Amino acid sequence: MEGHPPRMNALTFTDEQEQLRDTVRAFLAKASPEAEVRRMMETGPGFDAAVWRQLAAQLGLPGLHIPEEYGGAGYGWAELAVVLEEMGAALLCAPFLATVLAASALLASGDPEARHDLLPGIAEGTVTATVAFADTQGRWDDTDSAEAQLGADGWRLTGVKGFVLDGATAGLLLVTARTGAATGDGDRVGAQRSLFAVAADAPGLTRTPLPVMDLTRRQAELVLQNTPARLVGAEGGADAVLEHVLQLAAIALACEGVGGIRTVLGQATTYACQRFQFGRPIGSFQAVKHRCADMLVALETAKSAAYYAAATIGAAPTIGDAGLALAASLAKAWVGDAFVRAAEDNIQLHGGIGFTWEHPAHLYLKRAKSAQLMFGAPARHRDLIARHFAL
Repeated sequence: MEGHPPRMNALTFTDEQEQLRDTVRAFLAKASPEAEVRRMMETGPGFDAAVWRQLAAQLGLPGLHIPEEYGGAGYGWAELAVVLEEMGAALLCAPFLATVLAASALLASGDPEARHDLLPGIAEGTVTATVAFADTQGRWDDTDSAEAQLGADGWRLTGVKGFVLDGATAGLLLVTARTGAATGDGDRVGAQRSLFAVAADAPGLTRTPLPVMDLTRRQAELVLQNTPARLVGAEGGADAVLEHVLQLAAIALACEGVGGIRTVLGQATTYACQRFQFGRPIGSFQAVKHRCADMLVALETAKSAAYYAAATIGAAPTIGDAGLALAASLAKAWVGDAFVRAAEDNIQLHGGIGFTWEHPAHLYLKRAKSAQLMFGAPARHRDLIARHFAL
């Protein structure tokens, strides 16, 4: 892609962005049909390295939102929203979301050296990356199970991180850990969270794949034992970066959810037209019409929430922006619930066949349920919205 298209309005895309959509959709139709998704679910890595190389070499997607000075295409989250929606529709098995979030963390870190050293590999697709923020209970707000110590040979990390997206295969891991002076009883005086880059082959790092409900998206547990790491950004500066990346993650999942709702709606309406009962298609019955209409409403409202949130990010998102935080929580809460309802309705409309392993409906329900809880359940985001309005 050459040049920079105009940025999207709040709820619409430009012609060039729609052309990007068509290109990505055509690519995924070949690279991620249902048969390929099921094949990737059975493999160890959970994705096809050859497809990843094609995404990078032919479409430049890993570096889409990375500035040109770091080897990226210099586009923004409007374009990412398009790509994420199409990937969600196709259930692409690839570490794209994790890599996007890791690149976003580097961009938000305010560390020019780390950006210049680490972003070019991500942009060209030779390095996949991820973020490791949560502990083994999935918490990231008030606790951090990893600690960092500065020695003569640099920083060393010790601790455990859980629920790390594509953590078993990522070539670069961005890990949060507490820094500060240690006391005799193990507490740390003035402890703050800092962001560190850890190489996949770092000594003392153990990565264990976790059992997951959604086999199209892998997660892992990281155990760090005196593992060498590189400080990214200022010491104690991880909280602002973490909060910003969590907001971007919420928007990214909402965009994926829009694609998922679109697919399950298509599956439901197609089946309603093809399945005959009492001599007529079941789609002619009022109850089925109402269910399909509800799914369409879910899709259109999900689009509104996700597209608005993506537009709010803009070309240069500001860390700590209250409008971005509100839009992200609105999108995550609304689309998360809408995707689950639509996926459940799709199974219901298919009747007995919708519950079988052979039918793809359950794949979208599992993706919807995992995405609903990932990076904050809807209840948490509704609480953040209530706090924003002082309710």
